[in-house]
Amino acid sequence: MESENQPLMKVVVLVYIFVLGNFVSADRSGHRSGYGENQQPLSHIAIHKTVLALHASASIAAYPFLLGLKGEDVQWVTVALEHPEPSNDDWVGVFSPANFNSSLCPADEANWKIGKPYICTAPIKFKYANRSNSNYAKTGKATLRFRLINQRADFSFALFSGGVANPKLVAISNSVSFANPKAPLYPRLALGKAWDEMTVTWTSGNNIDEAVPFVEWGLKGETQVRSPAGTLTYDRTSMCGEPARTVGWRDPGFFHTSFLKDLWPNSEYTYRLGHRLCNGSYVWSKKTYSFKSPPYPGQDSLQRVIVFGDMGKAERDGSNEFSVEPGSLNTTDQLIKDLKNYDIVFHIGDMAYADGYLAEWDQFTEQVGPIASTVPYMVASGNHERDWPNSGSFFDVVDSGGECGVVAETMFYVPADNRAKFWYSADYGMFKFCIADSEHDWRAGSEQYQWIEKCLASADRRKQPWLIFVAHRVLGYSSNLWYGREGSFEEPMGREHLQNLWQKYKVDIAFFGHVHNYERICPIYQNQCVNEEKSRYSGVVNGTIHIVVGGGGRSLSDYSILKPYWSLYRDYDFGFTKLTAFNHSSLLFEYKKSRDGEVYDSFTIYREYKDVLACVHDSCEATTLAT
Repeated sequence: MESENQPLMKVVVLVYIFVLGNFVSADRSGHRSGYGENQQPLSHIAIHKTVLALHASASIAAYPFLLGLKGEDVQWVTVALEHPEPSNDDWVGVFSPANFNSSLCPADEANWKIGKPYICTAPIKFKYANRSNSNYAKTGKATLRFRLINQRADFSFALFSGGVANPKLVAISNSVSFANPKAPLYPRLALGKAWDEMTVTWTSGNNIDEAVPFVEWGLKGETQVRSPAGTLTYDRTSMCGEPARTVGWRDPGFFHTSFLKDLWPNSEYTYRLGHRLCNGSYVWSKKTYSFKSPPYPGQDSLQRVIVFGDMGKAERDGSNEFSVEPGSLNTTDQLIKDLKNYDIVFHIGDMAYADGYLAEWDQFTEQVGPIASTVPYMVASGNHERDWPNSGSFFDVVDSGGECGVVAETMFYVPADNRAKFWYSADYGMFKFCIADSEHDWRAGSEQYQWIEKCLASADRRKQPWLIFVAHRVLGYSSNLWYGREGSFEEPMGREHLQNLWQKYKVDIAFFGHVHNYERICPIYQNQCVNEEKSRYSGVVNGTIHIVVGGGGRSLSDYSILKPYWSLYRDYDFGFTKLTAFNHSSLLFEYKKSRDGEVYDSFTIYREYKDVLACVHDSCEATTLAT
C-alpha cells in the first residue's frame, strides 16, 4: 500500500515546491502576495466593464458648484443621492475631468482588453453609498461628503450599482470645479547639486505657451528676487503599460522647477510661486512659504534628519474602501506636528503607491505638502515607482503599474546626473548621504556600483563624519518573513556585492525600506556582529549598523519566526527614524512610532576623527613599503 502511494506523494511534493517557489519569487520581487496585501484600491474597480443602466428616478447632485472662491486648493463637497432600487453594493465614484465617457478614450484600441468601453477612465476615488447611512438599502437615500483637491480639471460624481466588479451606471451628477484650476500648487523642496542651492518644484495647469513660471524669493524680511523655472511633463506614450496607459491615465499637468542659488547657510528664506500670464497679469500661490537653507558642508551645528520609506497616501474623507496604507496619515500628521524639530526628510522609495493610477500622485503631493514645502523632501526610487518588465528594471515585475519611473522622476527633483538613473549624493552639513537605486543593477562591475564607490570615497570624514547609505530594497539585513523563507535575510546579491564597500569606507548607517516594519541590526560585517554594545557605540568604525524603516504607512510585514542573533530590535508598527548630529563626534538615532511620536528605540554614536582613520578588517590598504 505504501509503495502504491509513493508516485502520488512525489507529485504532491513537487506541486508544493513549485507553488512555494512561485510564492517566494513573488515576495522577493514585488511582495504582492507575501503577506496578504491587496493591490491598488482603484484596481478593484472593473470600470471598463461598465454598462449603461441610467434610471429615470435615480439622481445624484453635488454642491457647492464652484470651489476655492477664497483661494483654497482643498474643499469639501456634499453629494446627495437617491436610488429607487438600492443595494449595499451601490457606490459613488468621483471622476475628473467631469466628462468621463468614451469621448476621452484613446484612439488606439489595442490598449484595451475587451474593445472600446463606454468608460475608459477609473474614478480618482470612491465610496459605497451606505457609508453614511446604514439604512440606505431600505431608504435609497444617502448623503456623502468628499474632500476634493485642485487637480486642474472639473469633477463629477457617478452612482453605480452592481458593485465594483460589475458596475452599472445609474446616475451622473452636475459638475463642480475650482475657481482657478490652473493655479500653482503643492511646492516640494529638494537640495540642489551644490550645497548652497535649493530647488522648488510645483504643479500647475499652465504650459509655457500660456504662462511663464518663476519663484519670487529672498532672505526673510529683505528684498525678494525672481528666478525662472523650467517646465516638464509627460504623456500617455511615456507610460510603459497598463493601467498607466489605460484606465489609470490622467493628464498630469505641468511640473516647474526653479533653482535658488548662492544661499547663505542656515538662514531663513521666504518664497512664493508665480506665473506671468500672456496678458501681463500674474497668478500667485495661495501663500508665501519659508525654508531654512542648508548648512555649509562640515559646519558644526545642530542638524536633524528624518528617514522612512513605504508610506503611500490615504483619503481623509474615508474614500477608497480597499486602502492598504492605513498608517500613512498618522506618519504624515506626526511629521507635520513636529515640523520645527527637523531639517530634512528622506522618503526612501514607494512614495504614493499610485501603481499606474496617476491622479493619486496629486493627492500624495497634497498630503505631504506642509512638509515638502518647508524642508527638503528627498526621495529614492522604489519598486512601486520603477519596476516594469523589459524597461531596464533589475527586477522584471509589474509593481509600478506601467509608470516605469517616469512619474516619480518628473514630479520630484533629485540632484542626480541622470534622473532616469535614480542614484545621487547629498551633502547636508556633517552628513554625507549616498542614495542608491535598488531597482537598477548595483552589482560589482555595474555602472551604479562604480558610482556608489565614488560617492562613498568622496566623503571627507573630518568635515562630514556621518556617512549614510540609503536604498529602497534591503541590500543588507532584514529578518522579514519572506527573506527568512529564502534563508538569505536580504535581497539576493545585496550585501554580497556591497558589504566590502560599506566596510572599506566605514559607512556608519545603512537605511532600507521595502519591508514594512522597523528593525535595527547590530554593527555588522560578513554576518558577524562586531560590537557587543546595544545602545552606545564609541571608538573605531568596525562595522555598519543596518536599519529597516519601511513602516511609513503601507500594510505591515511579518517577521521571520526565528529571530537572528544580529537583530537587536524589531517593531511591527508604523513609524519613522530621526538622526540628530550634535557635533562632529556625537550622533543620536531615534525610532518613533507614527501614532504618538514617542521614541521606542535609540542609540548614540560617540567618535573622534582618529577613530574613523583607524584600520579595521578590510577597511584599509593592505600594506605600504614604510617600516
